[in-house]
Amino acid sequence: MTAAIAAIPRPPHGLRRPTCQDSDSRATERRLLVRYHELGDLAAREELCERFLPLARDLAMRYTYTDEPLDDLVQVASLGLIKAIDRFEPGRGTKFTSYAAPTILGELKRHFRDKGWSLHVPRDLQERTLAVSRASETLSKELGRSPKVREVSEHLGCSSEQVLEAQEAAASYEAASLDAPAARDDDESASLVDLLGGEDNAYELVEDRQAIASTWSELPDVERRVLELRFMHDLTQREIGERIGYSQMHVSRLLRRALNRLETAAAAA
Repeated sequence: MTAAIAAIPRPPHGLRRPTCQDSDSRATERRLLVRYHELGDLAAREELCERFLPLARDLAMRYTYTDEPLDDLVQVASLGLIKAIDRFEPGRGTKFTSYAAPTILGELKRHFRDKGWSLHVPRDLQERTLAVSRASETLSKELGRSPKVREVSEHLGCSSEQVLEAQEAAASYEAASLDAPAARDDDESASLVDLLGGEDNAYELVEDRQAIASTWSELPDVERRVLELRFMHDLTQREIGERIGYSQMHVSRLLRRALNRLETAAAAA
């Protein structure tokens, strides 16, 4: 997208003979510019803004193919128009529109460069991303195929790692909603949030298991036996007592003592 912004085709302008109306309009514009810059007439500045607002809107319309709202684009273009009016020097004899159009387009490009990215990307990396995109387009036309990373790096005089970094950064220009379907052509597919991994509690279990394992071997045989029958074979305390020849109350004490030892070992890990 960034490369397209920097190389937007300009519509062809047909040649026509200047009319008296054009001359009168330019004379009026020049008088307004002189009144503002030399006399500080703010009313003249406001009238200039109104006269050239259609130009700003037309230039903003060039970027309607992007996801930016048109109202935002017009606001940015209007800001560029105000900067052009404030910085223009009537004494140079330059036509105002010849100065205003590049100023407005520059403001629009800065907007996409500085605020259009979904994630913060350093300025030098943004510029390299643009250069890689332009080089890829140029080489694609010359080679008749998509260029390799090595070919792009040689064309730009940078390393392959820098090209790969720029290509990766290009993916940060737009952000996708986590509620959007994973497959763009299938609205019923799982959303992106469903594909995200969750917190894995198994890492904590590894530490606990290691601590318990060392304590397990130190437990008396009868306590290990009681734990196995209770938690591995899912027997009740009465069934355990019948199997090992102890009362249910004795089995309960054995279980409590063994579990306290294991819990202490896990807490100390």
